[in-house]
Amino acid sequence: MKKTVLTFTMALTMLAPVNANVNQNENENQDGKIHNPMLWADVPDPDVIRVGDTFYMVTTTMHLMPGAPVMASKDLKNWETVGYIFDKLTDSPKYDLQEGTVYGRGQWATSLKYHDGKFWALLAPNEAGPMGDTYIFTAPKAEGPWTIHARLRHFHDATLFFDDDGTPYVFFGTGEMCQLTRDLKGVVEGSLRHYFQREADERGLLEGTRVIKHQGTYYAQLISHVYAPGRHRREVCYRTKDLNGTWEKNVILESDFGGFSYLAQGTVVDSESGDWYGIMFQDRGGVGRVLTLSPVRWIDGWPMLGDENGKVPDVMRPYKSGEPKKEIVCADEFSSSKLGLHWQWNHNPIDNAWSLTERPGFLRLKTNRVVPNLYLAPNTLTQRMFGPTCSGVVCIDFSKMKDGDCAGFCAFNGDTGALTIKKTGKTVNLEMSEQKVSLSDREKAVTNVEDKMIEGVSLTKIAPKAKTIWLRIDGDFQPGHNDAANFYYSLDGQEWTQIGTKNYRCIFDYRRFFMGSKFAIFNYATKKAGGYIDVDEFKLL
Repeated sequence: MKKTVLTFTMALTMLAPVNANVNQNENENQDGKIHNPMLWADVPDPDVIRVGDTFYMVTTTMHLMPGAPVMASKDLKNWETVGYIFDKLTDSPKYDLQEGTVYGRGQWATSLKYHDGKFWALLAPNEAGPMGDTYIFTAPKAEGPWTIHARLRHFHDATLFFDDDGTPYVFFGTGEMCQLTRDLKGVVEGSLRHYFQREADERGLLEGTRVIKHQGTYYAQLISHVYAPGRHRREVCYRTKDLNGTWEKNVILESDFGGFSYLAQGTVVDSESGDWYGIMFQDRGGVGRVLTLSPVRWIDGWPMLGDENGKVPDVMRPYKSGEPKKEIVCADEFSSSKLGLHWQWNHNPIDNAWSLTERPGFLRLKTNRVVPNLYLAPNTLTQRMFGPTCSGVVCIDFSKMKDGDCAGFCAFNGDTGALTIKKTGKTVNLEMSEQKVSLSDREKAVTNVEDKMIEGVSLTKIAPKAKTIWLRIDGDFQPGHNDAANFYYSLDGQEWTQIGTKNYRCIFDYRRFFMGSKFAIFNYATKKAGGYIDVDEFKLL
């Protein structure tokens, strides 16, 4: 394949569609408004609460660790990750990429509440048996530390709810609820019941329950999947003044948005000044499930989402002005002795196989055990790719790799576009490959990996004295651009060579990873453990 060599200045010209939109994003940030999607990255199953002047949100990250990220914002525009509800899950060796995996499973749809001076979180891994038992965590502040308060039976896509008198309930599944004991360590006998029955054309689950109480009325919000002609994915709401009484139903959002199909699942939240906002996610292909912000208009006692036409608006005013810019995806020079909260590991990390202190200013990733492929490699470090466009760069010192080691940078998912540095004897090659994993349905065990090398280059030949390489991935998630990723390398961080597949398509597949594409840094051994790489920086262009 013919290579295109670009200086950085030339790249800005020849990649004009990508970089022009990056500049557009910067202009949008500077105009002070919220441009939907509010978060154009994989932030599914949100729950949002407000405590004082701060909004807190949790989201689903499944097999990534630490898990159940807690994000905070003062203005609903600038969000940052402030903590995680747990560092690891340890119910099974599958969380350690042994005896199977938890791809697409693990932590789902966490519920976040603030009650009696404490934060509470309820989550149930999407697993069968004891692995799927519900966790209830608590913490004195959203940043943590969080501790396990109780384990209960499995509650699918559940929400924890405290009534005015402090009585706790769990709403879950498709219209099910039960009362918990006052200590939140058990279910009150005989309290389990259905509070509604789905309609005939709602053949999918009604899930993602979120419950609030407003002016004496209880509101349960759920996503509804309908298959009748002219009806779409939508957010429905059930309400009652008596938890043991009859519940009424209404559709509170049925809106497409931004060139993609209909959206739903999320919650509503109020501000200190009494305004209400709706936060719902939308499936957007390879980038994942993105978040939108809508006004809430209380009409006839219903929290109706959207503008005057019931549609998600393109632009919203932030709740406050003048807040500092914050992001959930961040560049990193690895100058701290602690890993930034913007990073997550693929499955549980091996703690003694990475370091930020052995070579200050670098992230060291060591090989720890021999594995056959990327999908079983421990200590792969990830951040979300994001839209409408993104460009991530890593600088890697590969001089301490051993024979059989594979290290690099990839657009990580069930289908992965990867830049891999391969050490074979004394030879070092760089390959761009397309990798695709097959997983068993029950154990999510890796049954096969298709690894198709598209283009390679011998670093030993073109730069025999080189110890460092820069790897770059550009993502384009604009509507109609087919979720494209392009791959580059550089020997000096200035002049870039494109390699491999042009406009590689990033794919979202709910049957495997069930997540948006991630920037991922990896290093694994296929022959003998003990090698390592040093990562100098992760940069966002």
